[in-house]
Amino acid sequence: MPFDTAAFDALSTPVAWCDAAGRVEGGNLALARWLGVGPRRLPGLPLGAFEIEGRTLARALAEPPGDQLRLRRLRFAFPGSEAPRYADALLTRREDGGWWLEAHPVDEFPGDDPATMLPSALSAALKGLAHELRNPLAGLKGAAQLLARRAADEESRELTGLIESEVARLTDLIDRLLTPAPARPHEPLNIHVVLERVLRLAENDAGWAVKLVRDYDPSLPELAGDADRLTQAVWNLVRNALQAEASHVSLRTRVERGVRIGEEIHARVLRLEIVDDGHGVPETLAEQLFLPLVSGRAEGTGLGLALAQQVAREHRGSLSYRSRPGHTVFALLLPYPNEAQPNEPQPNQPQASGLQANEPAAAPATDPATKDRRHDATLDPAHAEDA
Repeated sequence: MPFDTAAFDALSTPVAWCDAAGRVEGGNLALARWLGVGPRRLPGLPLGAFEIEGRTLARALAEPPGDQLRLRRLRFAFPGSEAPRYADALLTRREDGGWWLEAHPVDEFPGDDPATMLPSALSAALKGLAHELRNPLAGLKGAAQLLARRAADEESRELTGLIESEVARLTDLIDRLLTPAPARPHEPLNIHVVLERVLRLAENDAGWAVKLVRDYDPSLPELAGDADRLTQAVWNLVRNALQAEASHVSLRTRVERGVRIGEEIHARVLRLEIVDDGHGVPETLAEQLFLPLVSGRAEGTGLGLALAQQVAREHRGSLSYRSRPGHTVFALLLPYPNEAQPNEPQPNQPQASGLQANEPAAAPATDPATKDRRHDATLDPAHAEDA
């Protein structure tokens, strides 16, 4: 080779180089470690042979559309290995006609945009269903108002108020489905207020059977978004955890910097994780999980995750996940405006991390002074294994 290959061994990014015919001439140590083989086993193999369940890489080498090409969501493995590796790849032509391949590993499955996958027939069926739901929702609203008038204690009035607010939110969702309108302008919001609303719903749905834990970063700034839509998205994710027979569900918020979402790099991003210890995502659904009508439950509609990802895209964000039995993490990334400063505390932040939502002795969620302020930014050991 006319270049010093030792320099590539210092890189943490897996890199391979091949000749004009697409045959591997070498790879750095990071590539060998990533594939789980020794570096000497790489040369001589067709580069396209490292991609499994597809020929995207082989076609790009055979008929390159240009001198540089980005390839998304490739599955890599050393020939003969049954352990797939997932990565986005950058293919760049060398001056001598050969190619460089950079692999950028990813541990999470992004989903296809459900807006492009939902056929018009299903859309019409959903509109018919939405129309049929209008009358029951109106009845629920009236019943809640009557119960509110008869409520004798504060807790009963709070619960009837929760019913009324949820009925109003669902009615608004149905109105949007029946009569599509431009998205509402995003307004500054405290993401922890959204999460508290979701946790209140989860408490009433699961009772004491599930331990709900807050792991908040109290220094987060306000986020521009639609509170109702975000509530719906997060509630769908939490409800999925409850339906997966989880006994422990944690909501975790942190700020990440220099994060790529799609083709855009954002200086600061809110990372909201919903972590549960349920039975996990079946391997057979891994690639189609975010598509409409895909569900791991016989009684499931398969629309919750599709809607959650649509909400993420409305906020220029993304939704992804990683899962194994006993540990599933759904990660919602929401970018901050460039001028936001995550290290500036915001007023009226709900409690910090580590507090169980259904702990009976807990102080009200709006009283941060009485909460445990532990908010370690590192992952717990089970979490770190997947990161």
